Amino acid sequence: MSISINTMRVGRKYRLTNYNDLFIFETLEMISDDDFLIKLLDTLEKCKMSELYEYGKGKDFLIEEIDEE
Repeated sequence: MSISINTMRVGRKYRLTNYNDLFIFETLEMISDDDFLIKLLDTLEKCKMSELYEYGKGKDFLIEEIDEE
């Protein structure tokens, strides 16, 4: 089940799917009400979350929190 951006929390890990691309990231800092500074966990690159969907949101746009168990 997808969550909305405004329910995301700093320090948690998430999976974002958009146009068949998969991003797994951790939120580092809240920049604005609807944007975060994130760290991509596969490359360890830091960027804004909005950069992941700056070209639009596809039909498969989905954000899920990853449980740490």
